[in-house]
Amino acid sequence: MPIFDISGDKLSSVEQKNFSFEKDLQLLIEKNLETVFNCRFIASEFSTGAQHAGRIDSLALSEEDNPVIIEYKKVESSELINQSLFYLHWIHDHKGDFEIAVQKALGNGVKVDWSDVRVICIAPNYKKYDLHAVQVMGANIELWKYRLFSNSSLYLEEVFHTAKSSAVTTPSASTDNGYKNPVMVKAGKKAALTRATATYTFNERLKGKSDEIQELTATIREFIIGLDESIEEVPKKFYVAYKISQNIACMEVQGRNIKLFLKLKPSDIPEDTKNYRDVTSIGHYGTGDVEFTVSSEAEFESVKDFIVMAYNRVGG
Repeated sequence: MPIFDISGDKLSSVEQKNFSFEKDLQLLIEKNLETVFNCRFIASEFSTGAQHAGRIDSLALSEEDNPVIIEYKKVESSELINQSLFYLHWIHDHKGDFEIAVQKALGNGVKVDWSDVRVICIAPNYKKYDLHAVQVMGANIELWKYRLFSNSSLYLEEVFHTAKSSAVTTPSASTDNGYKNPVMVKAGKKAALTRATATYTFNERLKGKSDEIQELTATIREFIIGLDESIEEVPKKFYVAYKISQNIACMEVQGRNIKLFLKLKPSDIPEDTKNYRDVTSIGHYGTGDVEFTVSSEAEFESVKDFIVMAYNRVGG
């Protein structure tokens, strides 16, 4: 995709270039992990030991405390995917080594969540045979394509995610008498794709909830997913996250209302905003320092603009 500079009413194309060295790409991402993927840096060139004789380019911890492996190539190469899959299996067999690295980098108070391991490959392009290979392998892996431009701009695009090539999870939304809730059925048809390795499901968040709360959940879900087809739905133990490169919003379904945690700063929210709370220093399950409590579709209407703002901030 061509990139153009705007000068008044004139457009001029921006020339593509590449990094001089692969390490330049790696260092740039490592120094900006929070901005790009909202991850905390753990280690660079992490040794897998004498027996395996490998080095993981970057290790990180996600915003939800999941391990993250990142591998880079400045040229198209099948070796990138093969290395990444090797390291994915290695880290599952060496959880203790990773947890020690986390403690050294972030302190003893951080607990690693092993319910998911995120593997990110970054390269200028991928061969069609590699795309097919990762599909049939079934491993949880993301392929990101980058473009570097002469105006010092870097473009990143996710071109494949194993979970997004899997089957859609559609909530049954049945009531006790077996009646299908049409709102939930409609939402299910437009649902984002759940990670193939997910431990939890969307339906678990609806168990025991009233029809009114289930319908409100469907409305919120449909709105967030409708912002971008790339948005992924990731059910967690206590909430459901919606993300692209990082979480945009987290939805916690409660008995009488729904709490939405957005990736915004409290300073983004006007002082007179209703149903809002700054949770920067308050413990909560979802990620994000901005909390909205929604009890009806009317209350949700006033939250939509803030969700769009969070989506734009993440870079959607």
